[in-house]
Amino acid sequence: MLGDIAGMTGAVAFVALVVICAVPVLRLGKVFQEATKSVKELTEHTIPILDQAATTVAGANTQLEKVDTITTAAADVSQNVSALTALFAATLGGPLIKLAAFTYGVRTTLSKRWKAK
Repeated sequence: MLGDIAGMTGAVAFVALVVICAVPVLRLGKVFQEATKSVKELTEHTIPILDQAATTVAGANTQLEKVDTITTAAADVSQNVSALTALFAATLGGPLIKLAAFTYGVRTTLSKRWKAK
């Protein structure tokens, strides 16, 4: 009989221990449900943002390709203008300088003669 009471007391203590341990486990289950819900909502809001970011990056890449084309064309034009300037200086620059010097000399001489009269 004493063994039955001890067994019964042990069984009641074990049931009480299980109930005491079950409460935090149930609360932890609710926490996991809320965490799962939060992750699902976060995913639902993040996917459209990532899609918009991908679209924006694709548009920026297209614009950068256009800018690269424009920059290349501008560099070619600059190089052509530089070559044309060098050609002009080589072919006409020397004679124009000589002509300017000659006309300056003629003007100076003529102005001195007119002042002398």
